[in-house]
Amino acid sequence: MEPTDSTVLFDPEGPLAQAIEGFSPRAAQVEMSAAVARAMTDRIPLVVEAGTGTGKTYAYLAPALAAGKKVVVSTGSRNLQEQLYHRDLPTLVKALGYSHPVALLKGRANYLCIERLGRLNDTVPGLSSEALADLQVVKRFAPLTTTGDVGDIPGLPERSDILPLVTSTNDNCAGRDCAHYQDCYLVRARNKAMEAQVVVVNHHLFFADMAVRDTGFGQLIPDAEVCILDEAHQLPEIAGQYFGQSQSSRQFTELSRDLRLAQKTEARDMAQLGKAADQLERCAQDFRLAFGLDTGRGQLRPALGRPQVAQALARLNDSLAFTHEVLKLALGRGEQLDQCFERLIGLRTQLEGLTRVEENGYSFWYDCSRLHVALHKTPLSVAERFASELAREETSWVFTSATLAVGTSFAHFCADLGLTECRTLQLDSPFDYPRQSRLCVPRYLPETSGAGRGKLLANSLLDTLARVPGGSFFLCTSYQVMREVAEVLRARLDRTVLMQGEDNKVRLLERFSQDGRAVLVATSSFWEGIDVRGRALQCVVIDKLPFAAPDDPLLSARLEDCRRRGEDGFARVQLPKAIITLKQGVGRLIRDVEDRGVLVITDARLVNRAYGADFIASLPAMPRTRSLPQLNEFLSNLE
Repeated sequence: MEPTDSTVLFDPEGPLAQAIEGFSPRAAQVEMSAAVARAMTDRIPLVVEAGTGTGKTYAYLAPALAAGKKVVVSTGSRNLQEQLYHRDLPTLVKALGYSHPVALLKGRANYLCIERLGRLNDTVPGLSSEALADLQVVKRFAPLTTTGDVGDIPGLPERSDILPLVTSTNDNCAGRDCAHYQDCYLVRARNKAMEAQVVVVNHHLFFADMAVRDTGFGQLIPDAEVCILDEAHQLPEIAGQYFGQSQSSRQFTELSRDLRLAQKTEARDMAQLGKAADQLERCAQDFRLAFGLDTGRGQLRPALGRPQVAQALARLNDSLAFTHEVLKLALGRGEQLDQCFERLIGLRTQLEGLTRVEENGYSFWYDCSRLHVALHKTPLSVAERFASELAREETSWVFTSATLAVGTSFAHFCADLGLTECRTLQLDSPFDYPRQSRLCVPRYLPETSGAGRGKLLANSLLDTLARVPGGSFFLCTSYQVMREVAEVLRARLDRTVLMQGEDNKVRLLERFSQDGRAVLVATSSFWEGIDVRGRALQCVVIDKLPFAAPDDPLLSARLEDCRRRGEDGFARVQLPKAIITLKQGVGRLIRDVEDRGVLVITDARLVNRAYGADFIASLPAMPRTRSLPQLNEFLSNLE
């Protein structure tokens, strides 16, 4: 395929129009494709906010394919990654007659580990009956797969307890020493990606690759002439996770389990190894319990000052030292034992670094799930580190999302990523918002932090929700409000009411779309990356402006950093982030030129605080009202 002028691709008589049924180019799409082509030529980074309906995927993929360059496309989630690879890319490959190889690459946790699966049997201690049943599902799937992608296993729950046992981690992978290295699904996928001209990854893998390169031990994805980062609004937060460090008590539990397995096969005479593994697992569990029974996040520095946490950490360190001494005696007895020894050394070093909380420039925090506690050391800014990546002379960079700007300014996004020299482009959605939609901020709203607020909101919106001809999303900023809203609606609204967490995300959305009149009550994971078109979604309610919780450890560390530098933390950090998050939630409503619907934001701060104008200026041009009866009138015309 010969390189060509990108705008020719989008001509009414061009290759896309000829090959794709119903394709008609949009002005904004053509403008974006020309900007992408220019960025690939002059290598000045391009930042594009492309409003919903612009067709940004084709706008960046078509010129990238036409240029014939080595391209890495990274997006925000595995779902979007698969949509890109299985739907959008094949369409364009066919339309443009593209003949170079393309590849999809995910993180290692998405691929079956032949070695670990082979070592598992039905008598693994501590597995629930559900996990044992899932193990049988995996074993039936294993001989049939060519990719080893666990996402392809039919009927396997997304968060099954068996998954960590049949996939590998950096800690427990034997690498080239593994007997199955030649057949390894992960190795095959990486090799295929290295040879491909276009590779589709997700942001977590993109930054994991940067982190691996930093160590000097190879790379996960190939060097690219063009890096296209879609859903780019997620980048600063995800980058922070990879440019920092994290460790979970789960890693100690997994080491204990692998140590017991290794002892049974390679050192049956060393009962002391089993005792050390048992003690290490107990200490890891005690360390989790020292943080209390509640789940959630907190600052690590004050937590380590609490006697029960400090004592549990000291016992965990003692147990690691004891296991180290015992394992040292078993060195050379077998590959698995040697590998456990190396993992143990790495985990001890990491734990020491994560609990040295005096270091400046980082937020030290913890995150408790039901069974485990994770410790994190996150840089307060990734700008300097990312700027060094942008300085690679041979690479062109494109950043795009439907939500990058605050009003008309890209300053917040560019500062977060260290983009000092770049070209920006803001493309409005082609949708006719004045005709297709209405925005209502009702009067007489309860306080944003009042008790029982979810029940009050649900009761006040019953009449409006009952009048929506199709379906509704009720998006909440807390689980407490979500549960209260669902309880009231189930008792008083004659419709199917679905709630996040009661089934997996994909099945919930399927049920929602098929019902056509349902109400889905959800929190942050349904604010973005969801595409429901037509009558199935005609109303989106957002309970509160999505400011991050003030006790969020990373946020409080960044605000403290702003104070030290004499900056206004609210204006620099909190407000821009909340505006971009709100834009994501609002973007769920109108997804097509034929869609019509209403947006209800039940937060009076949008109209009675000065910063409310900043939010309004960043939203689509929806006609506004404060009257629910007026909104109901618009709804009655949607029939």
